[in-house]
Amino acid sequence: HDSWLLLTKVLLRALLSYCLLLDGCPPRYFVQIQNRLTMIQSLFILSPTGEVLIERHFRGVTSRSVCDYFWEQASTNLNHHGGLTATTSIIATDRDALYDTVPPIMEVPESDSGTLYLFNALRDGLSYLAVCPAEVSPLLVLEFLHRVADTFVDYFGPPADESAIKDNFSTVYQLLEEMVDYGWPLTTEPNALKAMIRPPTVMEKIQSAVTGGSSAIVSDALPSGTVSNMPWRAAGVTYSQNEIYVDIVEEIDAIVDSSGAMISADLSGSIQVQSHLSGVPDLILTFKNPEVIEDCSFHPCVRYGRYELDRVVSFVPPDGDFELMRFRVQDFSAFNPPIYVNSQWSYGSSSKSGKDSTVSGRVILDVGARSVSSLVMSASRKGSMVLEDVSVVIPFPRILRSAKLSASVGSVLYDEASKVAKWTIGKLDTTQRPRLEANMVLDGSKRPVENGSLALSWKIPLASVSGLAVSGLSVTGESYKPYKGVRNITQSGRFQIRC
Repeated sequence: HDSWLLLTKVLLRALLSYCLLLDGCPPRYFVQIQNRLTMIQSLFILSPTGEVLIERHFRGVTSRSVCDYFWEQASTNLNHHGGLTATTSIIATDRDALYDTVPPIMEVPESDSGTLYLFNALRDGLSYLAVCPAEVSPLLVLEFLHRVADTFVDYFGPPADESAIKDNFSTVYQLLEEMVDYGWPLTTEPNALKAMIRPPTVMEKIQSAVTGGSSAIVSDALPSGTVSNMPWRAAGVTYSQNEIYVDIVEEIDAIVDSSGAMISADLSGSIQVQSHLSGVPDLILTFKNPEVIEDCSFHPCVRYGRYELDRVVSFVPPDGDFELMRFRVQDFSAFNPPIYVNSQWSYGSSSKSGKDSTVSGRVILDVGARSVSSLVMSASRKGSMVLEDVSVVIPFPRILRSAKLSASVGSVLYDEASKVAKWTIGKLDTTQRPRLEANMVLDGSKRPVENGSLALSWKIPLASVSGLAVSGLSVTGESYKPYKGVRNITQSGRFQIRC
């Protein structure tokens, strides 16, 4: 498969060269057109402090100066100065990006190789950089960087952070060797990769630590999926108990003002599947109200023509966990958030002690669950609504000298370097009224002009905003009857509350 792909690329380049020479095309234009056919020239992975952990060149060597250029731009947009601390890495999550305004695509001018285009993605504190010598499809490169990060999570477990990369250097390089062919994304399906490179186990890690060798085991044979029309599924999959679970996850990105009114909101969703089915089953997923789904994107296993015709999702699933599809819901203007936060920020008069001037301040946050919400509850839900994994990230003024925080429910973690606190509440129902109080001491004699926005996180199982529901999940092509489970989950995305 790899040989045929490489041969095809060589033949296409030779044909292009012949056609251009017949037309009398000058060599410089030929080089420009060749560059248009190029993809990723180099890939770098940087640690949270800017150290180069992984460096892989696919078509020519790229100077590390591009990493210095990126880190110079990224450092000016960090939520704090002085790098990342251990506390900050705990406070930050995938939804709370450590970068404020770092563009995903940068142009690096006047480099050793001319103008380069730098694509970046931030995952688990690591910066994934892809360098391209010419303009390419940006979404393709960005999606590939996220696919690389997802593969590392699948192999090494969450989170795929700096320690995971350092503990599995050889496996990381072998994965990149199989995932990219001369700068072009090639094998990105986890099942196909696992057939070639076995994920590391605890015993293999111990053996490699004792012997000093590599823990990765590479197969000499191509995976069975590479020679079939289903590269996402391995052959000969067998389970003693066949089961499949489907989660419809809806995320709400919203901005709420200080009075609780919704300023803007966006609803996106995904269908996450956990499949443990023997053989090669053929599945059909149908919805009660498919009209609420808009702007879909699917896993390669989905037959897109069938969905366009009948609005049903027909597919042969990969083995294990995967994302079946993503979608958006545009018409949900009547959404009423299931949670609220009331904040009170007050500042006293300035006081002077010697040459230093300080201003005292006080913050009070009250969090509660609304008894009436626009969420659609699942029929299997019993009892009142309960929010899970509730947390509030509180940014304090940069001039904060010290802060004393206390919470009636949950725990508070404060990071001195970033001037950010995370209040972890946990579960929250309509009968609770958690409160956080903070006494502040600010440097200088001036009060802050404005307060930062609170970042709120929450999750509600067995609830939906759009009301999307599954009407059936049928399995054909196999004689067994698997156990099937379907549930809805609503959670916050970037949910900000202005103070």
